[in-house]
Amino acid sequence: MPNYQRVIHWFRRDLRLTDNTALSEALKAGKEVIPVYILSDWKRNHHWTGTGRQQFLTGCLESLSEDLESIGGRLIFRSGDAVNELKKLVKTTEAEAIYLNRDPDPYGIETEKRLLETCRSIGIELHGSKDVVLHEKDEVLTQSASPYRVYTPYSKTWMSLSKPDPAAKIKKFPKSKTLNELKSLSFDGIAHWSLKKTDTEIPEAGEKAARKRLKNAIESTVLTRYAQDRNTPALEATSGIGPDLRYGTLSPREIFSQSQKLLDDTRSKSERESIFTFQKQLAWREFFMAILGHYPEVLETDFNPKWRGLKWGDPDEDNKLERWQNGQTGFPIIDAGLRQLAATGTMHNRVRMIVAMFLTKDLHLHWKLGEAHFMRHLIDGEIANNNGGWQWSSGTGADAAPYFRIQNPWTQTERYDPDGTYIKKWIPELAEVSPKQFRKPAESSAPLSPDYPLPMVDHSEEREVTLDWFKQHKASSE
Repeated sequence: MPNYQRVIHWFRRDLRLTDNTALSEALKAGKEVIPVYILSDWKRNHHWTGTGRQQFLTGCLESLSEDLESIGGRLIFRSGDAVNELKKLVKTTEAEAIYLNRDPDPYGIETEKRLLETCRSIGIELHGSKDVVLHEKDEVLTQSASPYRVYTPYSKTWMSLSKPDPAAKIKKFPKSKTLNELKSLSFDGIAHWSLKKTDTEIPEAGEKAARKRLKNAIESTVLTRYAQDRNTPALEATSGIGPDLRYGTLSPREIFSQSQKLLDDTRSKSERESIFTFQKQLAWREFFMAILGHYPEVLETDFNPKWRGLKWGDPDEDNKLERWQNGQTGFPIIDAGLRQLAATGTMHNRVRMIVAMFLTKDLHLHWKLGEAHFMRHLIDGEIANNNGGWQWSSGTGADAAPYFRIQNPWTQTERYDPDGTYIKKWIPELAEVSPKQFRKPAESSAPLSPDYPLPMVDHSEEREVTLDWFKQHKASSE
């Protein structure tokens, strides 16, 4: 029997009706459930997000609202400080409890602490559920009960733990006179943040589209050839469900469960290894979330203390940062990645590493500059993963590439885009250039095409600068 007459479910990064832990708990406990989403009230600019991301979020919210209405519910919108808005909503509805899925990010954790204090002060209960991850940060620890700092032992423990099964889709919402009569803020999409629609090629948003992407990944060769093809940027060889994980239109339980069923039904050794490689991407995601949860200072400084205080370069010198952001470095694989990001709100994972290492090791610019640029543009931008990836590439993070591992953009091109297919797709001014010329620096001072710049730096020279730079810092700090 329900425990409460009326409860609130606060949607956050769980914008779906299928396998939504806190929403399911709310529906079990409350005779009436008030679903609410609280819009942030910043305008025009935010350092953690951008127009494309908000456009995708808008689509997810519109889809969720329609899905709720189709089963007799209704999504209530509010805007402002989440704790204050929820307190007002409790007073208006006389709700007896609030249900939510816990957020692993520092801001979300701090908000939950404030909300718990508020709930106690007004005499109602707060119920938080595990939903964003398969295993929360304190579930995957070493034998001495300390956090893992290296991925491989973390992933072995993570894989050994029992994975929860996904729950069914919610098909009916309880009738509620309070919900029907409750006033909701009129949500006008990205205009709410004083933004205008972008030309970025936004993926179709919402739970239905997300489930279609997952189904395609399971039924096609994406998972069974994942290990072989995932590093080739010219191929459509990844699942495309990153944004769905970020906004919760798919649950990690469903993704793991579906991939595990495929693994159990597969006999080919190479295909099984590919599916397992795909599953380990979920472990990487949760490893970086655990790092951020245990060491929130990584958002402000290097994870590895011995690299703190490195004297990074000036982003304004020779317009280095601007040229990198605009895909005008003269390194085709770098520029293709950054132009793909600007046009689509995504970038191939292999190219993300090449692009990140170029900014930090060739241009000697702080990883935080790249981290911020990615977060403003990536539709699937996840604070923990983005920070972890950038610190990994720069050599300063958890289980990072050692400082002397410096990817060569020319040889990376030869290995992963030998025919120049990816480069030519995103850099049309190079369409008629032989792909052989993308694999090494120009032997003359002539650009590859009249509209394309010469390389802005000499990779070989900058590599030596970086090695010396890290060595000197290491020596001075010992």
